[in-house]
Amino acid sequence: MVTILVAVVTNYVTTSPPKWAENDFVVWFVLGALAVVSIGLLLWERRLGSGPEDAGRPPATLGRIAAAASHSMNPPTLSAPVRGRDEELEQIDRLVRGPEGAMVVVCGAGGLGKTTVAAEAAARAKAEGRVVVWIRWRDDPAQLAQDMTHAAHILGMPEARLEDARTGRASLVDAVWNHLVTVSGWLIVIDNVDTPAHIGPETEPIATYRGWLRPHGDGVLLVTSRDTSAQTWGSGPVLIPLRPLADEAGAKVLLDAAPHAGHEPEAEALSVRLGGLPLALDAAGTYLAIPTSRHRTFTAYRQALDAEFGDLLGAEHPAVLTDPETARHVVRHTWDLSLNQLHQDGYTLARPILQLLSLFALAPLPRALITPDLVAEATNLPATAATVDAALAGLHQYGLINAPQPTSAHSAEFAVNQLHLHPLVREVTAHTVPRPHPAEAWQNALDRHLTQAVATTLGIPGRAGWPTARLLALHLPPHLNRATTENFPAARATLNDLADTLSGAGLVLEELLLRRCVQDAEALRLGPDHPDTLHSRSELAACLHSLGDYQHAAALYRQNVADSERILGPDHPDTLHSRSELAACLHDLGDDQHAAALYRQNVADSERILGPDHPSTLNSRNGLAVCLHGLREYRQASAMHRQNVADSERVLGPEHIHTLRNRNNFAQTLQSLGEYRQAVALHQQSLDDSERILGPDHTRTLDGRNNLALSLHQLGECQQAVTQHHRNVADSERILGPDHPSTLNSRNNLALALSGLEEHQQAAAIHRQNLAHCERSLGSEHHLTLTCRNNAAMSLWRLGDLQPAVALLQRNLAAHERILGQRHYLTQISHGNLARVEAALANASSWRRWLPWRR
Repeated sequence: MVTILVAVVTNYVTTSPPKWAENDFVVWFVLGALAVVSIGLLLWERRLGSGPEDAGRPPATLGRIAAAASHSMNPPTLSAPVRGRDEELEQIDRLVRGPEGAMVVVCGAGGLGKTTVAAEAAARAKAEGRVVVWIRWRDDPAQLAQDMTHAAHILGMPEARLEDARTGRASLVDAVWNHLVTVSGWLIVIDNVDTPAHIGPETEPIATYRGWLRPHGDGVLLVTSRDTSAQTWGSGPVLIPLRPLADEAGAKVLLDAAPHAGHEPEAEALSVRLGGLPLALDAAGTYLAIPTSRHRTFTAYRQALDAEFGDLLGAEHPAVLTDPETARHVVRHTWDLSLNQLHQDGYTLARPILQLLSLFALAPLPRALITPDLVAEATNLPATAATVDAALAGLHQYGLINAPQPTSAHSAEFAVNQLHLHPLVREVTAHTVPRPHPAEAWQNALDRHLTQAVATTLGIPGRAGWPTARLLALHLPPHLNRATTENFPAARATLNDLADTLSGAGLVLEELLLRRCVQDAEALRLGPDHPDTLHSRSELAACLHSLGDYQHAAALYRQNVADSERILGPDHPDTLHSRSELAACLHDLGDDQHAAALYRQNVADSERILGPDHPSTLNSRNGLAVCLHGLREYRQASAMHRQNVADSERVLGPEHIHTLRNRNNFAQTLQSLGEYRQAVALHQQSLDDSERILGPDHTRTLDGRNNLALSLHQLGECQQAVTQHHRNVADSERILGPDHPSTLNSRNNLALALSGLEEHQQAAAIHRQNLAHCERSLGSEHHLTLTCRNNAAMSLWRLGDLQPAVALLQRNLAAHERILGQRHYLTQISHGNLARVEAALANASSWRRWLPWRR
């Protein structure tokens, strides 16, 4: 305005002045008026450029809205198909095609492919004729204001709305959104909004929806961000969190990039190794597509990762120093962006805690283990409960850790807060911890706190400590492997103590992990002939026995018997114990002849060495009677059980746990002899004694009630049996959990009793549910799983659902033949059941063929 004024005055000075210019009053009046107008326009322009309602917008924004943006606002072009995101893209497509507008936030940790999903959604919207505008967030509110204003201009924002902004009747952001709510058929993408608090204008939270991000338009605003917190975004937007790709989808990404590097199984194995992270899959595919790369196949690359991770995926990228945005596309650096942002936001413990977590095993971790004491001791940084909580919350907000919640009220009762790390987040982060220091000092602190956590967990009564024990078990093998010679005995004791707790909890898979670890460590450090090694091998065999892996358990027991006889001597108590355990395993394999022979030898040796009344002698005699029962020598078994019960009551006392067990086995033999009423009476006595001595919640009490119910069923008292089974299932679920083997067995027996009452539909439903629990918890070939699968098939047969019944029985027969052999009595039962159901299916098929002819 001042320049214009000078130009006017100069023009009047250099030409012949008009008549009115000779009047001094008029001249000064005109000059004064021009000056006032100039000052007013200048103040107005400053108000529009930097007024409080448009804080952060550069003064020239309104003057440039009609001009083309200084950068491309077209979505990036994708060079390969988008794999594994069909569900997310379909959700976005529905919103884009829907009658109402929406705001969508595609969120997740760095490297999950948020930009790729947004670009594909933009391409689909553009192909359908919608207006698509792509905006890249550069942590610059002024640039965003310009880009959003340009987007509104593209969508036909009239000058009147700009005039509202110029005159102060509306802020620029309101002017833009007042237009966007009137226009449909558009998709605006704002990519990489990793600092939503900076969006503006001003400092209001995003969730107030008075800034540049609003869910109120008549089109779709799609935002990508690493911030996964619903608290950040509020209830207005649709949050679409991304997860790692499924194995099959990850394999397709690799095959798209490097089709000559191998076949789908090899690509899938590499995808599993990379944790389904799209950024890592792209990096691996790009590497394998280069003809000069050292590793040219999926398999070679996967095998090289263990030794060359730092070179293949963990290497630093030099361009990151000059262009921080490069970090988004490099596996080694992509998570640094989030960690740097957390540090700037005041979460100074976020990076050290993530590094600390990366030193644990690749498994869920109990949240309670990450204490301020551990963090302070390991990192030498001050830590309080509040700062540790804040750091973990920040890591979770940016998707660097996951904290899954219980899926049901039942699972929440004994749920343990836990932390999960993505495999590559863990591996890359661990790669950043300097070695040997401070990594060595950090691991020493971890070991001390792991030991303390196990001791605390073992002190928790009942079932409440089991979930924590289960999680801790996965982190103990590295603890034992790191142990020095001096602290190896203590570390081994920690694993053995936790394994004993897991055994009582029925968590045999986790127990197996620890038993194997102890056995391998002792064999390596103490030698295969050390007595401790023999003992740990026996414990490992017992665990395999519990899992139903009888063949491997028997092989270990045979080795232990031979080694014990050679090292300790044939009369050593440990040798006798190993022989007894081998006999029990052979009994479960159906080889009662050999089992009975071993028990006879053990009974004779135990009576000679330990005496006829020694508990080990009584135990071997009980095992021999059980094998005689298996050989259907019921009278001889009954006589031996009767004598053993009397000896146990005299030696151990009528209330000893082994006396209760022996009495229960005697009742089972009476039942096989058809003495149902005596069996029921004896089972009732055992149950009453167990409830009085051990308590109603003891596992022996639960077993006693189960056996009483089975006897009532045999007696024909099906209603009473169902009542007892219902109570047992409820108590087992409450005390042991829904997936404990004893609970699964009780639920199976309840379904059988319901079949006895002709409640076939209800029985079939329980069998179906129980089979799913068995397969998930015990594996598809556990002996209890095989039993439940057989019973589920027969329940389907009773309902006339023959084809699925045949499929289940065929699968069971194959497993029995493979595990037990063709001559085992359970294999013979499976064969007979299958033949029976196949005959029924053949008859049904013949009837269906005959029926049309009759009509």
